[in-house]
Amino acid sequence: MQSIQPCLWFDTQAEEAAAFYVSIFKDSRIVDVARYPEGSPGTAGKAMTVRFVLDGQEFLALNGGPVFTFSPAISLVGHCETQAEVDRLWEKLTVGGEEGQCGWLTDKYGVSWQIVPNALGAMMSAGDAAAAQRAFTAMLQMKKLDIALLERAYESA
Repeated sequence: MQSIQPCLWFDTQAEEAAAFYVSIFKDSRIVDVARYPEGSPGTAGKAMTVRFVLDGQEFLALNGGPVFTFSPAISLVGHCETQAEVDRLWEKLTVGGEEGQCGWLTDKYGVSWQIVPNALGAMMSAGDAAAAQRAFTAMLQMKKLDIALLERAYESA
C-alpha cells in the first residue's frame, strides 16, 4: 500500500464512481469494497469504502453522506501524451458533468479534473518566456486543450 492515499468523500455513489473511473483509465481496478454492517450509521450492505487503483495510483472512495461536497480547490490531473488521449478522457469525464476553462472539468460526481497534455508542461518550462506566454495565452481561450493549437501559438513569433 502506498504511504499517501487520496480519499474521495461521496454521498452515496462511491462504488458507482470507482467503477466509472476504473472503466476509463488503464492499469485500473477495484481492490476491495468494505460494506456497512448492521447497526452502523450507514445502510447495511451498502458500500462504506471502496479501494481502487487508477493508472497505478491508489484511491479510497467513502460513502460518507451529504455532509461534504467536492470543490475545484482539489482536482485530479490527468497527464496525457497525445491529443487522442486528451480527447478520450475529456469525452468520458464530461458525460453528465461540466466543461471548464483551460483543461478543467467537473465530472458527474462533482470531482474536478485537469486534463493536461504533457506538451504544455514542456512548453511552459522550456526557458523561452515569450513562447511560453503565447502558449499560455492560447490555453486561456480553450476549454479542452488542443496540442496542435498550443504548439502553433508557442512556435509563432
